[in-house]
Amino acid sequence: MLLFVGLGNPGAKYAQNRHNIGFMAIDAIARAFSFPPLRKRFQGLATEGTVDGARVILLEPQTFMNESGRAVAEAARFHKIDLKHIVVFHDELDLPPGKLRVKTGGGNAGHNGLRSITAHMGNDYRRVRLGIGHPGDKNLVHSYVLNDFARSEAAWVNALCDGIARNADLLAKGDDPGFQNKLHLFMDAAGFGEVKRVGDVRGA
Repeated sequence: MLLFVGLGNPGAKYAQNRHNIGFMAIDAIARAFSFPPLRKRFQGLATEGTVDGARVILLEPQTFMNESGRAVAEAARFHKIDLKHIVVFHDELDLPPGKLRVKTGGGNAGHNGLRSITAHMGNDYRRVRLGIGHPGDKNLVHSYVLNDFARSEAAWVNALCDGIARNADLLAKGDDPGFQNKLHLFMDAAGFGEVKRVGDVRGA
């Protein structure tokens, strides 16, 4: 059993925020593999299905970002899922828009969702870091992540989520390097190898 977790904030107000790209990735996987509708479980919204034969729980915590660990810990305890079988999808300021990196453990880089999961579970879970770019000034970060993606960003965001869904079987198999390489090739082929423009916070 695997647990795929998308990080974000609950409610329509936040649905298209940059901070919610983790939810967007989970939704794309659910659509691609015909999972049942998400329903309330584990202080979040969850569903179960299969990805290339592997049993997977998809989870979107509804605790707000800084308490995400509560939902993850509850789901993991209930299903007795080890840290190595937990994959967390989250926004990453330190990667250019449309770029992706996969790693196990490491620092939380000031991300409140990761900090909460680490506090509840330990640090050695798998992370899929989804690049959203940086506004260029640390004083703008809060507004930047809690603003919607700009209209001009929709194409690469949709492509990234589509690529994640198309190649989620590699994550399910534990082939993190293969997944990362496939995503880079997919984004290159889609014309988003270099997304140069980060959406303007004022116009997002």
